[in-house]
Amino acid sequence: MTDHQYPQPIPIGDWNRLLEGRVAVVTGGGTGIGGAISRLFAQHGAIVEIIDIDATVAGEAVADIEAAGGKARAHIADCRDWEQLQNAAEAIFADHAYVQVLVNNVGDFRPLERFRKSSPESWKAMYDINFFSTVASTKCFLESMIAGGGGSIVNVHSVEGMRGYPGDPIYGAMKAASAKFSTDLALSMGRNGIRVNGIGPDLTQTPQVDYISTSVGYEHLWEAWAPVGRLGWPEDQARVALFLASDLSAYVTGHNIPVDGGTKAGAGWFFSPTEERFTNRPKGL
Repeated sequence: MTDHQYPQPIPIGDWNRLLEGRVAVVTGGGTGIGGAISRLFAQHGAIVEIIDIDATVAGEAVADIEAAGGKARAHIADCRDWEQLQNAAEAIFADHAYVQVLVNNVGDFRPLERFRKSSPESWKAMYDINFFSTVASTKCFLESMIAGGGGSIVNVHSVEGMRGYPGDPIYGAMKAASAKFSTDLALSMGRNGIRVNGIGPDLTQTPQVDYISTSVGYEHLWEAWAPVGRLGWPEDQARVALFLASDLSAYVTGHNIPVDGGTKAGAGWFFSPTEERFTNRPKGL
């Protein structure tokens, strides 16, 4: 009988520095969920390369990271633009031979167009920012990850790609495409040492979605809106991204994790006759 030699689990090392020395690219890494990911990764020893369309927020993230003793750099680029993405990648590769971590965080539900009033232009806008940006960024850095012996890709999409979303089926479809892309790429790249996973946020306070201001007077309903009973924060998403980027998840690939306080498991969207609309935070059914 053949005596197979099975690879052993990857040793974790310093649990306070889970990404020590690894080059991590974070798109949309200046603020919101991306900003929290950039800062947390730097705390764990990553060399963070931020790609963001907004020079101000990208610069603020770099300043915060450096003030805390971390390493980061900003590249100003629109991830919907293939040439700009390539230029950012070239600048990163000028200093690093390989990238070990890629977080595709760029996305937006705006402008929200109800399907009956939508147009080919609005469909294209949803595609560009929510799916093309993920695929294009992955293409820019994948070969480097393979050449470097592997790494981890984390695609931040939305819980709306994992459940029915009445607000905008095009947006939901693009997020579902990102989730499926994560699963399929994981299968094809696993033997190259690359793991691919996705996370689906919901009810998370960011500059893009301000739940605090839109919930004034209804704060007591968070127990009904989210099974965990509270609002989510960018740091909640960042911690899951850290798990997926690090060796803590060395045997996890091809999965999409809803980071939603339990909304996908609990229910999701409701139609409120008093408000005459679908809502994930009913104020009166």
